[in-house]
Amino acid sequence: MAAIAVAGCHGAAPPENAGELNEIAAARAAKDAMLRNPADSPIPIERRGDFLPLAYFPPDPAYIVPASLAPSTTSIVVQMPTSTGDVRSMYLVGTLEFTLKGQQLSLGAFVESGSRDINRLFVPFTDLTSGTETYAGGRYLDLDRTPTGIYVIDFNRAYHPYCYYNPTFDCPYAPAGNRLPVPVRAGERLRERASTAH
Repeated sequence: MAAIAVAGCHGAAPPENAGELNEIAAARAAKDAMLRNPADSPIPIERRGDFLPLAYFPPDPAYIVPASLAPSTTSIVVQMPTSTGDVRSMYLVGTLEFTLKGQQLSLGAFVESGSRDINRLFVPFTDLTSGTETYAGGRYLDLDRTPTGIYVIDFNRAYHPYCYYNPTFDCPYAPAGNRLPVPVRAGERLRERASTAH
């Protein structure tokens, strides 16, 4: 896996990121295996050939960036439309502020309203690849909460929601504040033969 991960990068991986890139390669292989498993896969059997193996941008350490979470000072609940026409109530925990390729950007971080588990942040987003190189409905990131408010955002781990593979799944769309004005060519992308249908 190490050779695959490093070869896919733009130049040699810095030593501090080499382990992370190897983990990304292993996680991608494990996800493909899970999606092929009839007991676990959200992908209908007849459509697995359209999606598997999943397509990704090459792992790139430039898309691993530090971020600080500015906590919400008031209780803000965002009503996110979903892929099935429903609405999901999400509590805005705070705003992640970071710099990506020289641009200062931000993304809202959420937990589901009323959820007992507030230790995992949900970060949906779209970017300038959405609808052409990646799913039009956006992609997701998950972050474990930290006591310091300091995070590492790894866009190499951005993934498509299950509704991309199967329209019966109910997936929230990224709110307006989470639409990045830059292309994020990292993480999961469309496969060529699946892109015309999505």
